Amino acid sequence: MSESITLNHEKWMAEAIRLAQKAYDNNEIPVGAIITKDDKIIGKGFNQRERLNDPTAHAEIIAISAAANTIGDWRLNNCILYVTKEPCAMCTGAAINSRLRQVIFGCYDNEGGYCGSKFDLINDQHLTNQIMVRGGIKADICLSLIQEFFKNKRKIKTIGEVAELG
Repeated sequence: MSESITLNHEKWMAEAIRLAQKAYDNNEIPVGAIITKDDKIIGKGFNQRERLNDPTAHAEIIAISAAANTIGDWRLNNCILYVTKEPCAMCTGAAINSRLRQVIFGCYDNEGGYCGSKFDLINDQHLTNQIMVRGGIKADICLSLIQEFFKNKRKIKTIGEVAELG
């Protein structure tokens, strides 16, 4: 892969990380996503399940919906999804159904990723729409944000349990 393409991936992943930080700041699992077309952002999203009380309010779903609204078409041909964590089954299905050209993600999700780690739905040969996928872009930053979030959640839970005993 050429150096300019790799630098572009890093540039767009940095924007997705900024959105993941916004999720973190809103007490949501820190995942951010953007969709680009012709080297321009056409959709953005960050996890908002808690805020919206909606199990489908994942960063990818919000970004896909925003991108479709921006271009006025549900077909996101020639678009690229950048997301800070490997997509789950729902988000991978949405990527496939929206006909994205490529999915680029940060850290792998060995427990629930569907783009090559735990499962490999995105590369299933039975699908008519084949999507290129690449993981590991700025993975350390993406993973550390998620780990820090859950570490703080556990700490708060422990403090709450101690307070109840007190």
